[in-house]
Amino acid sequence: MEKKCSPSMFTGTGTGKILPRGDGDGGISPDGEFPVAIFIPTEVQEQSLPLLLSGQDCILHAQTGSGKTLAYLLSVFSAIDFSRSSVQALVVVPTRELGMQVTKVARLLAAKACTVMALLDGGMLKRQKSWVKAEPPAIIVATVASLCQMVERRAFSLQSMRVLVIDEVDFIFGSSKQVSALRKILTSYSAASSRQTIFASASIPQHNCFLHDCVQHKWTKSDVVHVHVHPVQPMPSHLCHKYVICTKKERLHVLLSLLERDAPKSGIIFVAEQSERSKKAGNPPSTTVVAEFLRNAYKGSLDVLLLEEDMNFNARAASFSEVKGRGFLLVSTDIASRGFDLPQTSHIYNFDLPKTATDYLHRAGRTGREPFSRLECGVATLITEEEHFVLQRFQNELKCHCEELPLESMFTFSWALFRYHPNSSFFTLSITSIFSRLHGVLNVGKKK
Repeated sequence: MEKKCSPSMFTGTGTGKILPRGDGDGGISPDGEFPVAIFIPTEVQEQSLPLLLSGQDCILHAQTGSGKTLAYLLSVFSAIDFSRSSVQALVVVPTRELGMQVTKVARLLAAKACTVMALLDGGMLKRQKSWVKAEPPAIIVATVASLCQMVERRAFSLQSMRVLVIDEVDFIFGSSKQVSALRKILTSYSAASSRQTIFASASIPQHNCFLHDCVQHKWTKSDVVHVHVHPVQPMPSHLCHKYVICTKKERLHVLLSLLERDAPKSGIIFVAEQSERSKKAGNPPSTTVVAEFLRNAYKGSLDVLLLEEDMNFNARAASFSEVKGRGFLLVSTDIASRGFDLPQTSHIYNFDLPKTATDYLHRAGRTGREPFSRLECGVATLITEEEHFVLQRFQNELKCHCEELPLESMFTFSWALFRYHPNSSFFTLSITSIFSRLHGVLNVGKKK
């Protein structure tokens, strides 16, 4: 007999955090019961779970770290028939790292009740194909490319799928490499009328148009519901936003000074992806340059780690595993900006300005994710004079305020750098910068 849970199971007081109940090991028992307790559901969980558990198609639109993943996974487990041996739920993610995190939470919930398979690495697909055929998993977490490869090789069918989740939906639709495959997943592999469809993201631009498209293109049923939490304030209010105006040559040393100043518990340093022109010129990626600089110059206790899209799966998985439960400074491209859940992250550093306000939102959303924490969390952005108006536009769009840290204030925190690197060009650059700004002020005074 198929077991389901009711919305009333999730009422109470808590944070959307799961704790084992009784002497069990948590998760779901083989008969489909939930031996877990949830206390203080988050706002998105409180608003969406009654809809999700009744089988309603939903678009979950809420701030980063608000509990969307747990909400849609509870819906997945509610819909599964544990006595059937078939693929019944599919969670599609844009990156392997997000897939690893979702798989971990799904397996924690599943315990021994059902199998959760992750299709995240192209090199493993041949081996996984035989596993899927021998014993179809109830739940599959997959990147778009890996999923399409497996379905086209007829490793399994999605016709019996009951729930389809697309996480970070705006990112996948915005990716030229993934959007056509996503459309195929939504319309060709199974019909919207025979499944529950759930979209999730912290940012869905022009969400009313997207809602219309969902129905028009039959990605969802016509009664799909848009659950939009905190529409007026997309950015978490407890974050402290700052910026420093400096030249490109000064950025590495300004970053080092910020790290000395902030003493973060852990931090992520976001760097722009390497351009094709830079690659052809044989230059090392900016991520590598920043990571190597910090490994040599940073004297704090945090480990400096590197995460790049071009790294192979094992190297990326190793970097991702290394940051769990320890202090770190992770240097990464925007690959770490979506769904990366590292609660110990206290500070975000935008070494390069994000391309869009949405990118800024998702980068900033990697911090301030620890429930009930009094840890001071901040986002610092390094910009040039020419980029100042772009950051102001981001502030207007995201309804947040960024405070300027004068470049001169960095000097208070730079004596350690001088002690270890007395010949550093930073001081020459900084002193030049001070005199150049002072000269500008004096000239303006003369003109008046």
